[in-house]
Amino acid sequence: MIHVVKPGLLSTVQDLGRYGYQKYGVIVSGSMDPIAHRISNWLVGNDENKAVIEMTLTGPVLEFQETSLISICGGDLSPSIDGQPVPLWRSVLVKEGSTLKFGGCKSGARSYLALAGGIDALSVMNSRSTYLRAGIGGYGGRSLKEGDLLHSGEVLDDSQEIIEYLTPYLEEGHFTEIDWSISSEFISIHRSQKAIRVMEGPEFPLFKEDSRQVFFEKPFKVSPQSDRMGYRLEGTTLELEQDKDMISEAVSFGTIQVPSDGNPIILLADRQTTGGYPRIGQIASVDLPLIAQTKPGEELSFTVITHEEAQKLLIDREKQLRHLKQGIALKLK
Repeated sequence: MIHVVKPGLLSTVQDLGRYGYQKYGVIVSGSMDPIAHRISNWLVGNDENKAVIEMTLTGPVLEFQETSLISICGGDLSPSIDGQPVPLWRSVLVKEGSTLKFGGCKSGARSYLALAGGIDALSVMNSRSTYLRAGIGGYGGRSLKEGDLLHSGEVLDDSQEIIEYLTPYLEEGHFTEIDWSISSEFISIHRSQKAIRVMEGPEFPLFKEDSRQVFFEKPFKVSPQSDRMGYRLEGTTLELEQDKDMISEAVSFGTIQVPSDGNPIILLADRQTTGGYPRIGQIASVDLPLIAQTKPGEELSFTVITHEEAQKLLIDREKQLRHLKQGIALKLK
């Protein structure tokens, strides 16, 4: 059991999303950085869809009321246990009575804490993800608050083996970690700051020629008025050739819409199910974690790719992740 001493800026329980209900107007939600989410679960012997704690910019203070196996992946929010820095991207066994704190945000924007057995939260429509606006899923449909108590689900054999391996090393301190971690080369695949790869959207041809050029030539800054629903971008305004009334169309994670003020909006995990603004682009799925780890005030630039290139990139990344999962499983045996 974990006691929330301080909740941090925005800490929520998330799994990989609530699928199958968009036709009823229910959004997908889920983790903003699904790669960090999946790897964090693998490191504690969980299925990749188990619920984790997603922490944003400023992390919480958490007291462990029982010895627990955790991992922390994603952005570096300077985690420490009883004053000792905690390594990211590793399996970590925390002693009962220890306190996990987070400091300054060194890199990225979101960090993920996985717990062996997963966070035991109420499943709503087959998902434990928190949908804040509707108040469903997660911990009472809201972000974590001071005094909350988080329980783990059933700890399976794979997790128990890691716990048994690490337990003898726990006597000397408040925590101990596995003696290897995810390679920096692999982490850089979704943490590098290269240009975001984007496919032209269905309404791309409707924009003025100079707006189409500027979209791929000039950077945009992420506005402070951004959240899990969407990132508002500031920069050169984008204009249509002529005003056009649109019927609402389907949107997805990474759809870039342009409302009437000409400032693009990137739709994210808590996006609506349909949108009525012209879609100038669609971010390739392989680069969505880059967006999730971008902070307000930072700049983004875009480069165009084809649907075929985006599909190949996603297939290649999933192959890498499959090999990584197999490697982790073998190392943890």
